[in-house]
Amino acid sequence: MDDRSAVPLLIRALRREPVERTPIWIMRQAGRYLPEYREVRREADFLTLCRTPDLSAKVALDAVAALDVDAAILFSDILIPLQAMGMQVAFPESGPRIDNPVRCARDVAALRIPDPEDDLGFVAAAVRTLRQELAPDKAVLGFAGAPFTAASYMVEGRSSRDFLLLKSLLLQEPMTFHRLLEKVAEATIACVLGQVDAGAEAIQLFDSWAGCLAPDDYEEFALRHARTVFAALRDRGVPSILFASGAAGFLECMARSGADCIAVDWRVDLGEAWRRIGHDRAIQGNLDPIVLFGPPPAIARRARAILDAAQGRPGHVFNLGHGIHKDTPVDHARALIAAVKNAAAR
Repeated sequence: MDDRSAVPLLIRALRREPVERTPIWIMRQAGRYLPEYREVRREADFLTLCRTPDLSAKVALDAVAALDVDAAILFSDILIPLQAMGMQVAFPESGPRIDNPVRCARDVAALRIPDPEDDLGFVAAAVRTLRQELAPDKAVLGFAGAPFTAASYMVEGRSSRDFLLLKSLLLQEPMTFHRLLEKVAEATIACVLGQVDAGAEAIQLFDSWAGCLAPDDYEEFALRHARTVFAALRDRGVPSILFASGAAGFLECMARSGADCIAVDWRVDLGEAWRRIGHDRAIQGNLDPIVLFGPPPAIARRARAILDAAQGRPGHVFNLGHGIHKDTPVDHARALIAAVKNAAAR
């Protein structure tokens, strides 16, 4: 194995180096659609699974074995670091919930910055196991919530449709909201650098709620604090990915985040998105997850169209435009991966 091929395919693609084929992984690839995951969940609730390194690593490795994707991603949740900041986090069937939401400057002042080992050592332990057990040609991905999305959960206390509490705080007390974002960014840096120290070779930030913002607010609140995190990763030489759902209007701003790769959803053509981002950045995406409910030949055609839109440029990572749906047939996920891999042989 030469020096170039000793580096995982995904990492080389994120660095926009020439690769023998387009790498692929799937957001939420260790999830409820997999029977191996459901078997583990019969023995452990979600929070226990996230906080038990052997179980967390197992479900991440099971997904790689089941699908033969090019990376394992840490199994955790973007709210886990918020627990270590003093948030009371619960994961009922109705969705994640924070029982002591942040609503004022006093609440922000009470937040603490977690220590990667003392407070989140179980995360580092899971990453170390992944790197030890995974084949060297497979990458280990770490992740965290971007500061804006993490802070949004802290203010709203749960998922939201209109983000009334969040936007009210942003508008009425912008300095308080910036201070919250600063603290969350500091905590996020501690979290992701702890993952890097444990063996993560790339980091993705999920800014899942950034699409609720107007463009000016995105730049002032979301982008500004995401850049702080990406600067810390850049200093470590670790490739980074920024994903924001429903954010096609912000692509030019996202390109200024400092992330090496911009992940886009299916609501924008990949070729057009890459033009707007700039070809000096890698791009990830962007198949609609519901396409995986179609027949395998249709899945292959849709995958081929996205690969054609990338035009063979170095720096494309194939992925869904959002997390895989819990009812997805496993064989259809495998059909997608086979279609992307087989495209290189044509």
